[in-house]
Amino acid sequence: MSFLGALAVLVCAWVAPASAQAQEPGDGLAPTMVVLDASGSMNGADPAGGTRMDAARQAVHAFLDAAPDGAPVGLAAYGTSTGNSDAERDQGCRDVTVVRPVGPLDRAGLGAAVDDLTPRGYTPIGRSLQVAAEELPQEGPRSIVLVSDGVDTCAPPEPCEVVRTLAGQGVDLVVHAVGFGVDDEARAELSCIAQATGGTYTDAPDADALRRVLPRVAGSALRNYEPAGTPITGAPTVAAAPVAAPGQHLDTIGRHEQRHYAVDVPEGATAYFSATVSFPRLSGVSATSDFNVLELRTFGEDGEDCHEFTSEQATNSSHGEALTVESTWTGATEPDTGSATGDKCRGGGRYTFALTWDRVSSGVPERLPVELLVLVEPPVTDPGPAAVLPAPDFVEPQGPARSVVGGGSFNVAAELDGPGRYTDTLQRGEFVFYRVELDWGQGLAYRVRFAETPGRTLRNLSPVSTVVYAPSREEIDSDNTSYTGSETVLPANEPALTTVGVRYNNRTADDNAVRTQSVAGAYYIAVQVGPAAEDPEAAAPVPIELDVTVAGDPEPGPRYAQIAPPPGEAAPTAAAPAAKTVIAPAGWVALGAAAVVVAGLVGAVVARRRRGA
Repeated sequence: MSFLGALAVLVCAWVAPASAQAQEPGDGLAPTMVVLDASGSMNGADPAGGTRMDAARQAVHAFLDAAPDGAPVGLAAYGTSTGNSDAERDQGCRDVTVVRPVGPLDRAGLGAAVDDLTPRGYTPIGRSLQVAAEELPQEGPRSIVLVSDGVDTCAPPEPCEVVRTLAGQGVDLVVHAVGFGVDDEARAELSCIAQATGGTYTDAPDADALRRVLPRVAGSALRNYEPAGTPITGAPTVAAAPVAAPGQHLDTIGRHEQRHYAVDVPEGATAYFSATVSFPRLSGVSATSDFNVLELRTFGEDGEDCHEFTSEQATNSSHGEALTVESTWTGATEPDTGSATGDKCRGGGRYTFALTWDRVSSGVPERLPVELLVLVEPPVTDPGPAAVLPAPDFVEPQGPARSVVGGGSFNVAAELDGPGRYTDTLQRGEFVFYRVELDWGQGLAYRVRFAETPGRTLRNLSPVSTVVYAPSREEIDSDNTSYTGSETVLPANEPALTTVGVRYNNRTADDNAVRTQSVAGAYYIAVQVGPAAEDPEAAAPVPIELDVTVAGDPEPGPRYAQIAPPPGEAAPTAAAPAAKTVIAPAGWVALGAAAVVVAGLVGAVVARRRRGA
């Protein structure tokens, strides 16, 4: 690689996804196919009155009413074109109809289409999953919401094998299944389908339950966590570790497995390495079995232990938590001792990060996607002002609130375009992400208001929390409390959660709490509404309001040093200025005579950090 090419991957700008430049209705939502059982058994009576098909129609209408405007939704049904006699089995097992292809939400059209469905035939669940997957985009996160009142009556293909095959092909597909008045055999089959893709299984014993369940499940499907990145396969040993270039990578990790990744870090540079795993929402997991732990260790050349250890723990993984472990490696900024043996954990060189899924909760799949982020930041010639700026005062927003749809991960976090009031609605059990751009010298203050919902019993009691993150995915601050249906505000005991003004020298401040606020770019806000304590399906969605202050005069920021070129290549003459915030997943920023690639940051909710040597 040429010197300019090497420089391009070394200078990092902290940016946000292109999709958030101007959020349109449906942005940040996973395309979703609803697959509806319209087999002959749906003509059966529902305990709450009417037929099962009547109940399914009412539930779909409830989902359409609750879905965000512009949400990318399609509808398929099986069992509508043939009867269920033995003579019709061959044709009936191919009877899957795409009622509406995936597109921006058309409430009237989808509602009319589902009202016209007539249940008649077989139950080809496996084939319906294949058809639904074919209807979804070929890249990016996708979801299927399957509603069935019984087992597949047409296998092969076996439904579980269908989704396992799709998962084995690297398809970013999550299937959520709803069992409508099912028996144990059907419940086991539908649970297998969901768990094989990291989705959820939910029981709906009657029409009332289905009306409550389907909007929640489908709403969660639309906001799936989005793993993304260049494919990479971590190795079981330091010696075999693949080299991970600066940027975002995607791998998988197994339960109790350790994976190794190598990163080339030039003299004087700082490396940032993070890994994110999103755990599926599960029901029936006891509190004592609901823990997951990710660990990172750093090794120098020849496998020398650098005694840098980071561990992160998720304590309620079955709520659908996304867990990130992050390490900031500064060993290359420390000069080598120059001894005969040398210090293989100092100076420029190849370092290896070992990621371990150490503690594993009950019910999780054998393997899960893991998103890796690698950034390498050059040294600076002028770090800028040394003084730590104060946190901004929270200012009550004026003017009307703006509606946003939070994303299911950092990748698709909704942009909060500066100071103001923003509104969204969260289903129980959701973690949702928003993004605020901070320039050098600017700080953030915000609070979250959870609006009143009906009911004051344990059926409406949910944990709620909010966390603010640095561009590197490192947690800055958080707060949590219990929501009982009454209006609730976080933080509970302060006007707002805040960052100080962003300055490069914050990383060496005496106050450890401000060291994370040392890079300009996208700062992230996560908001969680956990499942209700009793009867989670009955609890209403929770409207939220985000009140945001961004304050402080933008500053020039630091100047990054040039990296010495190899023999035979000339270096650019100008030192590189600080990278500016750019709204793009991959773009170009001019640095004097050079140009550098801009790398994006993505992530998810992080548990508490504990470091040890």
